[in-house]
Amino acid sequence: MAFTLSGDDACRTTFPTPIPDPYWVAFSPSASQLIHLELDASGLPVDSSWLEVLAGNQLKTSSHEFSNPIATAYSGHQFGVWAGQLGDGRAILLGEIAGQELQLKGAGKTQYSRMGDGRAVLRSSIREFLCSEAMHALGIPTSRALSVVGSDMPVRRETIETAAVCARLAPSFLRVGHFEHYAASQNQVRVKELADLLIQEHYPDCLSSKDPYLELFKQICIRNAELVAQWQAVGFCHGVLNSDNISAIGITLDYGPFGFLDEFQIDHICNHSDQAGRYAYHRQPQIMHWNMACLASTFIPLLENQYSEEKAQDILRDALEIFPKSYASTWQSLFRRKLGFAIDHENDIKLVERLLQAMHDSRVDFTTLFRKLSDIKKTDCVDAIALRDEFIDRGSIDQWLSDYLLRLQMELDDDATRKIKMDGANPKFILRNHLAQEAINKAQQHDYAEIKTLLNILSRPFDDQPEHEKYAIAPPKDLQKVDVSCSS
Repeated sequence: MAFTLSGDDACRTTFPTPIPDPYWVAFSPSASQLIHLELDASGLPVDSSWLEVLAGNQLKTSSHEFSNPIATAYSGHQFGVWAGQLGDGRAILLGEIAGQELQLKGAGKTQYSRMGDGRAVLRSSIREFLCSEAMHALGIPTSRALSVVGSDMPVRRETIETAAVCARLAPSFLRVGHFEHYAASQNQVRVKELADLLIQEHYPDCLSSKDPYLELFKQICIRNAELVAQWQAVGFCHGVLNSDNISAIGITLDYGPFGFLDEFQIDHICNHSDQAGRYAYHRQPQIMHWNMACLASTFIPLLENQYSEEKAQDILRDALEIFPKSYASTWQSLFRRKLGFAIDHENDIKLVERLLQAMHDSRVDFTTLFRKLSDIKKTDCVDAIALRDEFIDRGSIDQWLSDYLLRLQMELDDDATRKIKMDGANPKFILRNHLAQEAINKAQQHDYAEIKTLLNILSRPFDDQPEHEKYAIAPPKDLQKVDVSCSS
């Protein structure tokens, strides 16, 4: 377990509040393998008591009992401003199974709910479920979504909606915000305990370092730098990169007002609550780096046994530089793969940047364009390449394609081999907002088939799946503006 309960006001035993008449909305057989659930022919747990447990209505199945469910406090910076104590306002950690923490989101009020009702709605729960599983299939570190359980119980948001509970799995739900919480109250003992826990369970290689805590900080930076580079490579926008939403083990957490890019805009804002664009697509690396600086401030006392406070600050400031280096290295590697470059060349990154600028200028669909690149053959003539028609500035893209064809001549792979590799780096299917909204609309009428269809398609995002071609098509402009906010 991530926390002990002894004498800690920031970690409270919290029992879920039952919902009336629960029913299955969605279930992930893939995620269920993490906790070794036996499923029936329909892909649901053989033990029917799991429905009641994942609804928050009981704490025991035939094989598991969750005797100490907890909610935790954390603090953090929201939109760059210190927000003080926050916490699990609607999430309750039931316990651990097979190395996975099982958490119910929307299971009722906790001690940290503040003015909230502790509930999640069907709309946001379906979005989190589908995106968690889609991100996993894309190979991006993430919390997993085991299930969505619904109820017809009304919940007031901007309008009256119905309640749902999303069951989430992760090796740990520890956040940067947990460190910030204890550091803010100068509880250095607890900060050390959290660091020791992370080293023991998730960063054991740090034990061989002469300074395990400094190495831990560096490794957290590296994991989150690599994570945000992976987001950029698939056009994923998180939407709310507050420090309390940042994982201490480098996984994607808290799917709220997220969105995948449709037409490419480098400064795309997916969260309409983010009026200043703090968490826009192009700012995500910078903001994640900023969040690592927030974490660094909590590590100062961990180094003070060896160094003065001033020296510890200098060391951590220097250690922070590992973030931009790790990010740049990962980003460059990923985009080289997306363009089919197995051999590194000094001008590759300029070629990537020129393409992205041309895509931005013409608002070309991000996912579709990169997928189509693999169809280009080394012997093609520029004026015969169909994707040039998607660009407004024909001269600019023609010059880029000419340079790209010359660059492909340096590659040793033949066209067929390169296409296989490129298609493995450029997904055909992503969770576009209009697809999620269509599944939500049907689910609100108690039709859950579209959720299952999307789950199956998104579990194989790199496969061609010609029978599902309509799910790969870029949406018309009127469907690209599905509003999502912090309430999503």
